[in-house]
Amino acid sequence: MATELTQGQNCRLPGPRLEIRLSAGHPVIAGATLSDEDGRVPGPEWVAHPGSPIVPGLEAPRRAAAQHRLAVDLGAMPEPVCRVNVLIALLHGIGGPERFGGLPAPYVAVAGLDGTEIAGYTITGLDTESAVVALELYRRQGAWKVRAVGQGYAGGLAELLTDQGLPQARELAGTINEAVAEGMPRPVQAPPPLSAEGDRSRRAAAPAFGPDQGRTAPQDDSPMPPNGGQTPGGPGQPAPQPPAYPGGTPDPSAAPRPTAASGGPIDYSHPRRQNAAPPTPPPTAPPAAPGQPRTPIAGDATGWSMDERLYNQVWGMFEDLARTTAAYRGAVDFADSRRDKELEQLLSDPRSRIGGQGDAAREAARARHAQLVAQAREAFDRDLAQLTAEAEVVEPALPPAYARWDSPAWHAYRVPTEIPMAVRLGNLHLPEADPIRIPMLARLPLERGLWIDSGRTVGRTGPSDGSSAEAHALGRLAMEAAVAHAARLLAVHPAGEFAVHVIDPAGSGAGPLAPLVRTGVLAAPPALGAAGVADVLARLTQRVDLVQMAVRGGAADSLPPGFDTSQQVLIVNDFPHGFDDRAVNQLRYLADEGPAFGVHLMIVADREESSAYGPLLDPLWRSLLRLTPVADDHLADPWVGHAWTYEPPLVPPGSQVLQQVLTQVAAARAKHT
Repeated sequence: MATELTQGQNCRLPGPRLEIRLSAGHPVIAGATLSDEDGRVPGPEWVAHPGSPIVPGLEAPRRAAAQHRLAVDLGAMPEPVCRVNVLIALLHGIGGPERFGGLPAPYVAVAGLDGTEIAGYTITGLDTESAVVALELYRRQGAWKVRAVGQGYAGGLAELLTDQGLPQARELAGTINEAVAEGMPRPVQAPPPLSAEGDRSRRAAAPAFGPDQGRTAPQDDSPMPPNGGQTPGGPGQPAPQPPAYPGGTPDPSAAPRPTAASGGPIDYSHPRRQNAAPPTPPPTAPPAAPGQPRTPIAGDATGWSMDERLYNQVWGMFEDLARTTAAYRGAVDFADSRRDKELEQLLSDPRSRIGGQGDAAREAARARHAQLVAQAREAFDRDLAQLTAEAEVVEPALPPAYARWDSPAWHAYRVPTEIPMAVRLGNLHLPEADPIRIPMLARLPLERGLWIDSGRTVGRTGPSDGSSAEAHALGRLAMEAAVAHAARLLAVHPAGEFAVHVIDPAGSGAGPLAPLVRTGVLAAPPALGAAGVADVLARLTQRVDLVQMAVRGGAADSLPPGFDTSQQVLIVNDFPHGFDDRAVNQLRYLADEGPAFGVHLMIVADREESSAYGPLLDPLWRSLLRLTPVADDHLADPWVGHAWTYEPPLVPPGSQVLQQVLTQVAAARAKHT
């Protein structure tokens, strides 16, 4: 029996060979995009559309129609492909309707080769949109799943492709519309049958899934979450802003494209590691018993190193929890609306308002509601149990950069020799799944500064009395959080690769700053007073200017002898106290230009205290990722917009781990210098 999906809901696919069926009630364009783990489409070669219908593992229709079938072979997808987005769009500039709002709700289904429908999804709620991502097929722990997306775009194909990171989105959208206008009728070929051995061999007579292992064809080669209003940068980096992988992560635009030839297999090796050995395969769990979920293990995700695999696994957990919670909430909302509608109909009929018949009907409506909610909760609890089991395995295996301060990983800490992929900024959780804590990871180097909000009421959960004592306590907590973030950044970088500066005009942060000062890991003592503020800002602004001119002029080797090229972070306490107009402008400059040239901000401030500057500072706040010193539900994910509760990574009371780690950092720094 087919699974009827609601928006955000997913289900496992039974096999790699599938057929996607689309029905829109009016001629539409159908196609698909292939993307990497960040959801990014590297180039036009990764898009199947009427003008270029074949990509490895998929063939799209070549003309507009009211009904479409797309042939898919997930087993033939190149290894870098982690997601397949199935899209539909109205014809642009060729006549006909300009939006889906006036048309019947499109329906999309996934079926097996025998025609049996696996899952279906009716895309409701469309209005001004003229292009829609209907389904997403995605790779998760070595298996493929399908997810109902239903994300519409009023800007059509150009906006949809732009949102997926395609650089030539507008040009490709025009090409697709031209191909549809010209018309290239050709039926979609059926997927080739499995060989007698049951492998995934492709045959020359069936090119729907690209070349076989003995031929090559033009294609690209490439192997995560969240900041909008503010989406978390890791679990979180909402993007959503898909950051480029540092160092060892492939850049699809730089990947060599195989050309049509004969006599050789496609080279799917890492585009930046052409001479390197293939990546170590992630660990695999023993096969599960029939009907039982697979036992989760740490590092069971794609990646070139355990660091990268754990990072991707954490992001997968974050996304899965977001999606399954959305499905549960949607199912409960549906049950509520159905019950309310049935009760409203009963009340509108005078014959059913009184008497035993009306009472029985009302009781039946409530029973149906309870049954639907129970079914939704059962499915939700099943997903939560799997995620809980995965979290219990993954959390103890995290390296120091990703681990909590109370993790045993810190007791075995040694100053690293390489920069990790990301750093933990805290925890994220949802009220329905309170026991599960997802690490909030931010990619390194930081792409935006941090704002530790010491305000009393803005976005804060729980009551506030607004007293000065509370303001002082929150200010101290905010500074302790900033110190914990700075200490972790120092600890996860090799000796000499990271430096911390502090501006504390009134000296109010002396207590929380003591661990940094006492161990000698700061680049200089905390700057005090207006003169100290001006001196530090002038030095860092000059540093950004020099690096910017050298980099943009292609003369990075012309920097002055002994120039410190390490990453820098500036902690600003009690902003805007001690800042004049010139200092404020310098701070804004560092926030805008600094991250690209190795200078990052960490501001501890109450936004209301800077209200005298008016809208002048609004760009500053928007450029920073807002964190808090206490639990706060201000972060949102990019998929379904959940309000995630953020918890800061404070050091446990009485723990000596911070002192021990900073002592090792200081010793390594002394040897380095």
